[in-house]
Amino acid sequence: MSTVEKSFPVSWDQFHRDARALAWRLAGTGQEWKAIVCITRGGLVPAAIIARELGTRLIETVCVASYHDYSEQGELRVLKQISPELTADGGENVLIVDDLTDTGKTAAIVREMLPKAHFAAVYAKPKGRPMVDTFITEVSQDTWIYFPWDLGLTFQAPIGKGSAG
Repeated sequence: MSTVEKSFPVSWDQFHRDARALAWRLAGTGQEWKAIVCITRGGLVPAAIIARELGTRLIETVCVASYHDYSEQGELRVLKQISPELTADGGENVLIVDDLTDTGKTAAIVREMLPKAHFAAVYAKPKGRPMVDTFITEVSQDTWIYFPWDLGLTFQAPIGKGSAG
């Protein structure tokens, strides 16, 4: 029996609310972040929102690419490292931001670079959840999240089988 994949489409409005909720949760820690390191590409949008909300000006990227066919994650490669100034002390007072932690493989690579950093993701799946310190929403491992930057304006089929419009 094959795994039924669930669909979780996220609108721009919903993503913005969720990213702001993550910023609120992070602000509640009382931590002063010297920098945000966002994992590209998915971490760019929430990092911009969180940086605004927390007043953080220094934003760095780490670029990790996964070569896959959109059904399975393949080999991971670091395309751009984090600046030595931020890795020097293990990432103390650095906030890592991503849109989603799925399997936790990308998060593990970045955590190795910044072991003392705080890792935050907007969404988390069970396999990746142990890698993040703070997140907003957990979805099941078999759920595919459709982010607003991946969507166009098209018809969405009803969830239930045989549902009439």
